[in-house]
Amino acid sequence: MDAATLGAVGTIVVGLAAAAAALVGHRGANAASQSGVVITGSLGLVNELQEERDKLRDRIVENERLLAAAYAELASERADKAGLHEQIAALTNENRQLRDRIAELGGQTT
Repeated sequence: MDAATLGAVGTIVVGLAAAAAALVGHRGANAASQSGVVITGSLGLVNELQEERDKLRDRIVENERLLAAAYAELASERADKAGLHEQIAALTNENRQLRDRIAELGGQTT
């Protein structure tokens, strides 16, 4: 083979090698691009999930506050109810004593 033929064959071989390298590089770039899209989409989903969790935690805190207020109100109402029961018992006892005293004095109780 003469030098011109060797030069042409060498150019063809180099061209084919460059084309193969470009093809492999392009596939790698596509894979990296798709990987980047997946990672970006994945990060977006993670951010949305974190925001959702934060909202739910805030709601729990608010519900705990409302629950504590409701328990406090219930305790207050129970205390009021207990106080009313004590007052009823005291008045009932006093009425019984007064009726007994009226009976002792010879009067009619109502």
